[in-house]
Amino acid sequence: IMKLSSIRYLTKEGIKNTWTNRLMTIASIGVLVACMVIIGLAVLIAENVNVAIGNLEEQNVVMAYMKDYNWALYGKETTDDTTSNTSSDTDSATNEETEKTDKNGIKDSDYVIHNEKEAKALCKEIEKLDNVEKVVFVSSEEGLESVKESMLEGQEEYFSFLDDENPMSCAAKVTMKDMGKFEETIKKIEKLSGVERVVSQSDLANTINAIKKGVGVAGFWIIAILMIISLVIVSNTIRVTMYNRKLEISIMKAVGATDAFVRIPFIVEGMIIGLISAVISEILLYFCYRVATETIVSTLGTSDIVKYGDMALLLFGLFAGIGIFAGVIGSAIMIGKYLKHEGSEFAAI
Repeated sequence: IMKLSSIRYLTKEGIKNTWTNRLMTIASIGVLVACMVIIGLAVLIAENVNVAIGNLEEQNVVMAYMKDYNWALYGKETTDDTTSNTSSDTDSATNEETEKTDKNGIKDSDYVIHNEKEAKALCKEIEKLDNVEKVVFVSSEEGLESVKESMLEGQEEYFSFLDDENPMSCAAKVTMKDMGKFEETIKKIEKLSGVERVVSQSDLANTINAIKKGVGVAGFWIIAILMIISLVIVSNTIRVTMYNRKLEISIMKAVGATDAFVRIPFIVEGMIIGLISAVISEILLYFCYRVATETIVSTLGTSDIVKYGDMALLLFGLFAGIGIFAGVIGSAIMIGKYLKHEGSEFAAI
């Protein structure tokens, strides 16, 4: 086990190496900062895209229209499956003959949803389905008002006659949790008794899923490529330090120094470079993001921007992790290669 005094000595050596090779250290920090800032921007962009997509998902609701009286009166086809199935049964046919019809020729058996209570019960059935986040009951009156509000100014008066004879069926306004299961959820809703049809924006749902996948794949490759660049930069810095101290390393190996004893100063140097880069990256990214968000807010007037304070700790942890990882791995790989090949040659002198 290495003594505490030895660890202190080797740590000081690592710090001294950082200062001795300050030009290479500054160059390495500059490249690492650039990599970390790009990674940070990728994370912030991805988070803002997720917020924007979340808002789109909330707006991308589906309307499940019900088989109520208005459907039977205005929209039901004469070749409806329910009618054909019912007519095939002798008892049902007898009941239909005795069942009373109203002034429009509609019987209770012609539709499924007879009142608001049954409509709300259907809404609860829909809400129990997987991937359904929220269901809101929309009455036929509310549906008509919504249609009028979507018209251009002045046009609604041409449809004032609909107030007396409202053709709209009641509906369930359904919000989903995961747009990836959009089509699957719609099929489940359509199978429920009492649902006539589901109106949705499937193109928007597919676009949302494509954007999510694209952002995820792009973010992964950006981080992966920049991580490799970071490792190469730190490795090159350590390589310069090793060659500057190759005689010292060979003497240490000749007098019996272990590989761990030789490695530690270089690993400390790599970690210091990584941590300094993390601190500078955090500060620089804060100012860059602040300027960018202020410009976006003033230009577009939107407030749906992720605050840097909400991401600050996560980003610094990410930067510190990248810096330490690059420092430790880059140093370990490079000093390992050196000790295996060139270091052994010097030790044999």
